[in-house]
Amino acid sequence: QVQLVESGGGLVQAGGSLRLSCAASGSTFSSHAMGWFRQAPGKEREFVAGITWSGGNTYYTDSVKGRFTISRDNAKNTVYLQMNSLKHEDTAVYYCAATRNYPQFEYWGQGTLVTVSE
Repeated sequence: QVQLVESGGGLVQAGGSLRLSCAASGSTFSSHAMGWFRQAPGKEREFVAGITWSGGNTYYTDSVKGRFTISRDNAKNTVYLQMNSLKHEDTAVYYCAATRNYPQFEYWGQGTLVTVSE
């Protein structure tokens, strides 16, 4: 079992930046691939970014490439999502997820709201 707690969401103006954090506990964090997903109002949850257990490979949905960066610190059991040049359409609840069976994510956090004002 892995427990995930996100933080760092909030209100930001378009063009601004936020860094989301996801603290993990319970099982061996470093053996899990991690991901960030988001769900905007009235839309389905979508994949945003993923990172392998070692951090050696990262993956992004096209709409955030060049603006968002996923990283992890296995010593701190934490994964991050640095979000730059934010757009109004990035407004969503952002979820952290973990898995040992990528791309099927098994564990989910409760989400953190990111609101980007125009």
